[in-house]
Amino acid sequence: MSKAGVAELIATWFGCGYAPFGPGTFGSLGALIPAFIACTYFGASPSLFAILGLLVLFPGIWASSVTAVARNLKDPQIVVVDEVSGQWVTMAGMLGVAVVTWKAWLAAFVLFRLFDIVKPWPVRQFEALPGGAGIMADDVMAGVYGALVLYGLGWFNLI
Repeated sequence: MSKAGVAELIATWFGCGYAPFGPGTFGSLGALIPAFIACTYFGASPSLFAILGLLVLFPGIWASSVTAVARNLKDPQIVVVDEVSGQWVTMAGMLGVAVVTWKAWLAAFVLFRLFDIVKPWPVRQFEALPGGAGIMADDVMAGVYGALVLYGLGWFNLI
């Protein structure tokens, strides 16, 4: 497989970015499904996925940059590795939840998608970074916001 092929495989998160509608939503689901399985059936802590969200940042920057150049677009819609990273960072907020139920998983998904779409300050400003760094950084920051709100909801026993 060529360098561009590997980059696109990572950037699309193994094909999630090719969804015919809402590729960002499918990218987030592509992050949550393996996380849910790992946490539910193998006892993985949500903090593991916060770490993985940061670790995927560096190959994500590379893959996003290569794919953007290959597609001649600043931020191609097929690139969803940024959603994976941000969604996993949001999961760190589950550490504040006493009992992680389906409500916490749904809240993690909805909060990340909300902050990724609305892009409150300074999330949108991170898009101005060059290349893959700009593609990835705004979603990681949206993930931080999602994690903080999720942690707060758990702290006050609202989920």
